[in-house]
Amino acid sequence: MGRTGLVARVLIESTLPQLDHLFDYGIPDDLAAAARPGVRVRVPLRSAGRVADGYLIEVLDAGGAILATLNAPLSGIVTPKDAAADFHGALSPVEAIVSAAPVLTAEVWRLARRVADRAAGNASDVLRLAIPPRAVRVEKAWLAAQGEAAQDDAEPASEAEPAASAGFADYPAGLLDAALAEQRRLSVAAVPALVALPDGRTVGHWATTMAELAAATVRSGRSAILCVPDYRDQDQLEAALDACAPAGTVSRVDARQPNPERYRAFLACLEPTPRIILGNRSAVYAPAHNLGAILLWDDGDPLHSEPLSPYVHARDAALVRQALSGCALMFFGHTRSVPVQRLLELGFLGEAHPLSPRHPRVIPTEFQLSPDRQERTNRIPSAAWQVARAALADGPVLVQVASPGYAPTLACQTCKKSARCTHCQGPLALASANAVPSCRWCGKLAAGWSCLHCEGRSLRVVSLGTGRTAEELGRAFPGALVLVADGEHPLQQIGAAPALVVATRGAEPIPAGGYRAILLLDGEKMLGRESLGVAEDCLRWWSNAAALAAPGASVMLAGVGGALATALNAWQPGAFAAAELADRRQLRFPPAVRVASVTGTAADVAAAVEDLTDVPGLDVLGPVTTVDPLVRAVVRFNYADGDDVARFVKAAIVRNAARRRRAKGAAFRPAPTLKVRFDDPELL
Repeated sequence: MGRTGLVARVLIESTLPQLDHLFDYGIPDDLAAAARPGVRVRVPLRSAGRVADGYLIEVLDAGGAILATLNAPLSGIVTPKDAAADFHGALSPVEAIVSAAPVLTAEVWRLARRVADRAAGNASDVLRLAIPPRAVRVEKAWLAAQGEAAQDDAEPASEAEPAASAGFADYPAGLLDAALAEQRRLSVAAVPALVALPDGRTVGHWATTMAELAAATVRSGRSAILCVPDYRDQDQLEAALDACAPAGTVSRVDARQPNPERYRAFLACLEPTPRIILGNRSAVYAPAHNLGAILLWDDGDPLHSEPLSPYVHARDAALVRQALSGCALMFFGHTRSVPVQRLLELGFLGEAHPLSPRHPRVIPTEFQLSPDRQERTNRIPSAAWQVARAALADGPVLVQVASPGYAPTLACQTCKKSARCTHCQGPLALASANAVPSCRWCGKLAAGWSCLHCEGRSLRVVSLGTGRTAEELGRAFPGALVLVADGEHPLQQIGAAPALVVATRGAEPIPAGGYRAILLLDGEKMLGRESLGVAEDCLRWWSNAAALAAPGASVMLAGVGGALATALNAWQPGAFAAAELADRRQLRFPPAVRVASVTGTAADVAAAVEDLTDVPGLDVLGPVTTVDPLVRAVVRFNYADGDDVARFVKAAIVRNAARRRRAKGAAFRPAPTLKVRFDDPELL
């Protein structure tokens, strides 16, 4: 096999931080024609005859000049020194071009590299989110279709239409259209209402607005990415797009799809035609021809936070992509997240509000002072009962509760302490009225349970889930239809017939015409969760539920008062977010500053933190013990110093991973002990 003198620079697919850079390989004669940036390749590693998959990033000539690259546009001739071609030995050859499809585009590569560097992670981990696993049959069919399309040039390409007004009647004339055309960054307050589509389905007003913006973007010859938290929101947007988007322009990229279907949609995004790309948090990394807009719904939802390394939030990835591509960027929501509020106060984002300040009629029961102490402590106050009873005659009534299941929390009847599993110390729960208590962690039955504190053997129910609440409402409203909607009982659409709908937050089905009344229960329990953003989350959960109300319907908020109830009652999420941000600035809590957690052995954490001592304005909390022998330190730093902190931390991660040694007789090296996560939403 001859050598062409060409050099391939390859990013290897690996989670090892020491391999997160480009490797040089020779390109054999028989692979030269197919060796172009973006294709999948297979290359040898230097020991034990191993091979690894990767992506071809650059092609260099024998002198080191770059012939083709996915990196930033070049400004003139690149010298051998610039191309890092100082090695004069024999390069290992590329073993195979896995596929001729260039699945990695220049824009996605630059995004992955920048996002990974910002979070001290590996670019290959980001690409694993962006590029689905290969489906060979789907890819071969797509390549064949592309070849036929390239030969058929008879039909002229259609010209882009101007992005005329898409009918955003609820916003100031021309505001959203101009934001698309001028590629602005906006925070858009969604209209809290429902819209009936021509095919009879009902969706949120936000879905129709985002769909119309995406359709206008495609008609102007550019692509749009629509990023939403979960499949329920995707289904709403897809229904809205069916009513207004040009036929054949929508690609849904979703991890819930079968891989062939997902890969087919991904390949369609590679085609040089404008598309609407709809998906969850990973959609922000999808390839898009001539990207014109990124539209993100409800950025405060925790489902936008990536649980896999490098743990980058979809909002942050969207901000990075907008900076690299210059497209329009809009954050939609019934509420405003504190990070978006920070960007607004910096002047980085503009605002868009509906012309009419209409909002649901929210009534906090705490504002209805009652002299009866028992009445004030009832889970469902009498005023809420009366509203539900009257509304049930006209249509569906929503009852939102905190927890799924029947009785998710039990306690000892004697000493009132939490009932714990005698096997793993997990919490006990009841699956139904006649069920044996079982552990929520290990699943073991607690038939012979006795309290560890007082040896009592009787249990009491502490909190009620959807099942127990539905059971009690069924007795209180005999003859009424009672529906349960939660993770185990998904329900997305219901009609306008009278029904009591008991749902957990985020799982509320969409009713035709809206709910005639909404009861928001267990507010005190929701606020009891230990989290810096618990109040922000509760306001978002309740606002999204209230937006499902029919015009003029009452929304009863039970057991919550203070600034949170006032913000929901007056529908002023911006003021609430501003107050939250002001408090966090005083305490140096995110997002006023950035944070990173450094977890590992005491020595590893100390070494990593020591490298950061020269960063101005940086302070370290801890370390504290997590799971022995691991400790965790929290690093707080200013946004301007984020690149320096990430670079120092990445160097510490590489040193920690590279010094591992395989124990005598062991098959593998021990796993790295140092772990870093930037911008963890649940860190404080």
